[in-house]
Amino acid sequence: MSASNGTDFTNPSTFILQGIPGLEAAHVWISIPFCAVYIITILGNFIILFIVKMDSSLHEPMYYFLCMLAVTDLVLSTSTLPTMLSNFWFNSREISFNGCLAQLYFVHCFTATESGIFVAMALDRYVAICHPLRYSTILTNSITAKIGLAVVLRGGMLVLPYPLLARQWPYCRTNIIPYTHCEHIDVVRLACADIRISSYYGLFVLFCRIGLDLPFIAISYIHILRAIFCLPTKDARLKSFGTCSSHLCLILAFYIPGLFSSLSQRFGHNLPLHLQVLLANLYLLVPPMLNPIIYGVRTKQIRDRLIRLFTH
Repeated sequence: MSASNGTDFTNPSTFILQGIPGLEAAHVWISIPFCAVYIITILGNFIILFIVKMDSSLHEPMYYFLCMLAVTDLVLSTSTLPTMLSNFWFNSREISFNGCLAQLYFVHCFTATESGIFVAMALDRYVAICHPLRYSTILTNSITAKIGLAVVLRGGMLVLPYPLLARQWPYCRTNIIPYTHCEHIDVVRLACADIRISSYYGLFVLFCRIGLDLPFIAISYIHILRAIFCLPTKDARLKSFGTCSSHLCLILAFYIPGLFSSLSQRFGHNLPLHLQVLLANLYLLVPPMLNPIIYGVRTKQIRDRLIRLFTH
């Protein structure tokens, strides 16, 4: 613990996670909604995986992508929530240097993967609604598997320079991270070196997620909405629009807080630190909780299978 209190050290073996600066006295109370969100996330995503596995009629590209989303949400939540709750409940703030780098890699890797999954799901809905007769020939199981593999590889390779660059910087200022978990930009800011490469690469990754993925999703849904309004019956339009609206709500809940969180970390110097930390936590915790709830409620096949499961 001697290294944790001073500033005369290089490359510390541990970092100290401060939690939510300024709200330390309320950590126990803050942990209650955090824990509830985590439990709902675990249960909801496991139920989605179980239902899709058990019902052979759901073995289609849309539900394969939904399962990928559920697994991603489980990993994303589990990579941060146990650390937060351990900090809040037991005042366990230490995290090893390698563990910190692993945590920031998993957080950003699966965030980028989730963004790619939303792109894949937008493509799936575009083909299903705009080219329904060719859906089974365009999105075969082989093509779906290749898309899923590409999404995972892109997320893993895109974020790989984060820990590699962070590892090479010398750390001689402090090892106290004013955060609930290891966030990339907050870790490299502790380095006593020129970290512009890490900062610029972080902006490049943000551009890939927001500047490339989001326009592709927007273009897909513009074509989808055009096709929906051209459907012959009102019931068909309402059914298709209901499915797409739930997708759009989830996408907005994922990208908008993420964009504000990333920008506030870099440029929001006048924003109180505890607000930055809370915003980052909401961005990581709320979408994984909402995804299974909204898909379970708005997707008829999953909702019917869930009702049959509990009534049985």
